[in-house]
Amino acid sequence: MSQDDLAKFLGTKGPAIGRNERDEMKPSIEAASKMAQYLEVSLDWLMGHTDLELDKKMIQRIQEVSKMDSKNKEHVFAMLDAFIRPTKLQGVLN
Repeated sequence: MSQDDLAKFLGTKGPAIGRNERDEMKPSIEAASKMAQYLEVSLDWLMGHTDLELDKKMIQRIQEVSKMDSKNKEHVFAMLDAFIRPTKLQGVLN
């Protein structure tokens, strides 16, 4: 994807995208929201408010889990915790 492709999607010109990338200009909230949609990332990540990149697939998974009944959510979270715990432990030990 090029600056021109993104610019066309947003209804602007490539140089405007370059100015955004160089922090010479800030996009409107509407433009930033459309950029996040186009890039399939969260708006918070795009705007630098978090290091956590939630792509479209991750967001869809979170939405599916949020629709589950509480018992199934508990099972999903228990499984996630089982995978996360060793990673956290390794971070502490290193």
